[in-house]
Amino acid sequence: MTDTSQPPRKGQDFEQVLDKSDTRVASFETRAKSPVERLQHLLHGNPTLVPVIVLLVSIAAFGVIAGGKFFSAFNLTLIMQQVSIIGILAAAQTLIILTAGIDLSVAAIMVLMAVIAGNLAVYSGVPSGIALLIAFAGGAGAGLMNGFLVTKIKLPPFISTLGTWSIFYALNLWLSGAQSIRSQDIDANAPLLKLFGETIAIGSARLTYGSLLMVLIFLVLWYMLNKTAWGRHVYAVGDDKDAAELAGIRTDRTLLSVYALSGLICAIAAWASIGRVGSISPQAFYDGNLQSITAVVIGGISLFGGRGSILGALFGALIVGVFQSGLRLAGVDVLWQVFAIGWLIILAVAIDQWIRKVSA
Repeated sequence: MTDTSQPPRKGQDFEQVLDKSDTRVASFETRAKSPVERLQHLLHGNPTLVPVIVLLVSIAAFGVIAGGKFFSAFNLTLIMQQVSIIGILAAAQTLIILTAGIDLSVAAIMVLMAVIAGNLAVYSGVPSGIALLIAFAGGAGAGLMNGFLVTKIKLPPFISTLGTWSIFYALNLWLSGAQSIRSQDIDANAPLLKLFGETIAIGSARLTYGSLLMVLIFLVLWYMLNKTAWGRHVYAVGDDKDAAELAGIRTDRTLLSVYALSGLICAIAAWASIGRVGSISPQAFYDGNLQSITAVVIGGISLFGGRGSILGALFGALIVGVFQSGLRLAGVDVLWQVFAIGWLIILAVAIDQWIRKVSA
């Protein structure tokens, strides 16, 4: 065999130097993935699978622990009623978290818009439909304010929404005078505000319009995020904003639209919350911000942005509802229910960190 390690001598043909029979291709040994690595890759490609599995296991476990009452149609639909408002807030929160941000003001926006709609419709004589439209515009405007602080003033989302949470909460107390609007006054002057509290009876099951609204919002957002260019831009901004800008995406415009849509959803949640509670309290859902984040985290949506399915937040809210209902039926004190939810959050974040380590 010709030695090809030396350069060809003068006058020597290159074909004489390179023996065609000595064609060797570099090969790389491939190591078979372990079952754990295969599971890691599966969950990385299907982030919604984790909350679905947790939800099914939780339902089965509490069905055994709490007995037949847990599996009754009444109890299962009651869980949907109980998580409907937090679920809608979690949908709004998911949009922000997918862009690698966080919104600490979602519940404050919701309560403020409920107070605005209630004051206009009950005390000022404004038709309920117009009062709701004003509240929707106000919710979108509050979201735009958050988006402006993030995109134009360049404040971190955590800081900007922490500040607006205080602003919206103070406005809420000022407009309401720290007084609730009673259910009787709403019934007498603006019954439309309580629309989503009405119940549909199917056998022993009791579904409210608010529960159906929650599911509808998630389905619409799933379509927008997965079937439209806007949705692809949202994921791209959350995954790597600089790379998205280089790809021609107008990242600031995308972020502004996300915050505005999130605010609008909070205003819709305000309408649903009036039906759910039956009255308008300026101090209702005080911990709704943290509960919405809890649902998003348990739903397998990465806090680092760019990964996760909007449906995961729905499953996350249902998981919290299942835990609370199951533990309550089992006679567990409320203190330990909160304790269990805390461990759920820690476990969900740990699983997310583990999934993110998957090799490309």
